[in-house]
Amino acid sequence: MKTSHILAAAALTLLAATGAQAETYDGVNTAVSTKSRDEVNAEAVRTAAAPNQNVTRGSRGPETVAVSKDRALVEAEAVRTAYAPDQNVTSGSRVNSKVVSTMPHPMDARVQAQQGSGAVAK
Repeated sequence: MKTSHILAAAALTLLAATGAQAETYDGVNTAVSTKSRDEVNAEAVRTAAAPNQNVTRGSRGPETVAVSKDRALVEAEAVRTAYAPDQNVTSGSRVNSKVVSTMPHPMDARVQAQQGSGAVAK
């Protein structure tokens, strides 16, 4: 019984010795900044004194949006996508199915009808 206590104490001591290892301390990391202390302080003062800094977004009215396309072009793309015949069909919609778009797009059919009626009227 004394041997088992001695072995248990030795195992516990070994476990404590391996678990007690810690990382080495390399000191405090130095701050890397492109601004001087005075520039940072001036920026903090300007930010703290800014008007309406605690107002929630959108409460000052509509926000401006950078426009990259013409409105008519975006609207035409949206209408074309909304009327696409296979917009809600994927290859996994039905078992062993494949999506093959054989239906003409309604907008294309409308344009062809307008062009066809114009040619007939001449």
